[in-house]
Amino acid sequence: MTGTNRPSIIFIALFAVLKKLRSAFADLLPIILVIAFFQLIVLRQPLPDLWDVIFGGLLVIGGLTLFVEGLEMGLFPIGETMAHSLARKGSLFWLLCFAFALGFSTTVAEPALIAVANEAAEIAAQENLFEMGQISQKGYAIGLRLSVAVSVGFAILLGVLRILKGWPLHYLILSGYGIVMLLTIITPEEIIGIAYDAGGVTTSTVTVPLVAALGVGLAAIIKGRNPLIDGFGLIAFASLMPMMFVMGYGMIIF
Repeated sequence: MTGTNRPSIIFIALFAVLKKLRSAFADLLPIILVIAFFQLIVLRQPLPDLWDVIFGGLLVIGGLTLFVEGLEMGLFPIGETMAHSLARKGSLFWLLCFAFALGFSTTVAEPALIAVANEAAEIAAQENLFEMGQISQKGYAIGLRLSVAVSVGFAILLGVLRILKGWPLHYLILSGYGIVMLLTIITPEEIIGIAYDAGGVTTSTVTVPLVAALGVGLAAIIKGRNPLIDGFGLIAFASLMPMMFVMGYGMIIF
């Protein structure tokens, strides 16, 4: 590489980085404006620890930039590649095993799910819901996490089957929410709110891109499937199934 080319390459790389940072800042700008409006106009107070807030915001912008770049370079391609490889292999068993394992493994370690499960267990202990001695506070939290993780694994498996069989998405979603409404009637009140929240905490930063890439990649390689029509919808199952499974878990525990 000649010395004359090196500055131009550095300039191009720097321009690309600045472009990514600008895009991340644009994504965070609405949040910044909302916080600034309520802090300065409504509360009429300066931001506490202003320099810490600014430094933390810069770290968030840098982290978001790296995260999005990592998704584009790594997670999306590997999800599509594995879907293509498993579909070409022609083994339905291994494809379904991969779908279940992907949903389970990315959910069981989800920080939001761990936080919700621990908080729910702590409040349940304060309400003396474990006084019968059938389960401990820690056991309740672990059981809740495993219920959600298994449900997401099953949801991704069902979503893959839908793509393979060509089942209409809206029928499955409407049927699923109908079951959720029926379960709500007979489920103990102590678990209903947690079950509904469980549907939201499952869509983690790792699960969503991998699962979306899996669905799009699978629909792209199967004859007669449209990636835009058939490739999406797996995340909807991942939000729906935890409600059912956690309600079932609550019926057993309470």
